[in-house]
Amino acid sequence: KHIDTALDSKPQLTVDDGADLVATIHTKRSDLIPDVLGGTEETTTGIIRLRSLEKEGGLKYPIIAVNDAQTKYLFDNRYGTGQSTIDGITRATNILWAGKNVVICGYGWCGHGIALRAKGLGAQVIVTEVEPLRALEAIMDGYRVMPLMEAAKIGDIFITIAGDKYVIDKAHLQTMKDGAILANSGHFNVEINIPALEKMARSKQRIRPFMDEYTLNDGRRLYLLGEGRLINLAAAEGHPANVMDMSFANQALSL
Repeated sequence: KHIDTALDSKPQLTVDDGADLVATIHTKRSDLIPDVLGGTEETTTGIIRLRSLEKEGGLKYPIIAVNDAQTKYLFDNRYGTGQSTIDGITRATNILWAGKNVVICGYGWCGHGIALRAKGLGAQVIVTEVEPLRALEAIMDGYRVMPLMEAAKIGDIFITIAGDKYVIDKAHLQTMKDGAILANSGHFNVEINIPALEKMARSKQRIRPFMDEYTLNDGRRLYLLGEGRLINLAAAEGHPANVMDMSFANQALSL
């Protein structure tokens, strides 16, 4: 609704966060395309979507990948996401991080930041990453790296930050131990296979404002935070303004 309202202004430049605006223009409001000069994109997930669209020959106007700027990903992604994700999970659960096996799914710059903050709180950090160089980097940074199917058996807290669909899938959910906590810090609520979790559960109840307990048929309990949405926004206040100033400056300078 809000995107449609914004597009009624017939923009010549677009400033996007997750490529929702651009996707709507290309799918529902293509009549606006001739007047659009260009745009910018803020997020990793948005860039992935746009590059996929470009590869298919469907991107109809130029867009600057603000997320690729060093003054964006080295600070917003790493320090902003790192701090705000930990903040969101802590507020949602009041959990003690020290000694917990924290599984971070994805080791891009956002994953870097979350791993760094979790380690600083005394957690045992495990990284799952499909890109070999990033996996090697995680090892050199001092973390354990393993396939998610292995990590699923021992993790206490799972954080998805991969920018892909169903990173945590039904097979992973089936092997998790009782009491495992699931959180997402990627752009959309699709990184955890929530429909599969719903089907596996015999009951569901909200035990804290941003924490749902799923009791599975075998008696295990899994806890989903913030309905699988961005935990730093669902349960906390997002990035501190200081780091967002840098990102928004990149957007403005790009225009």
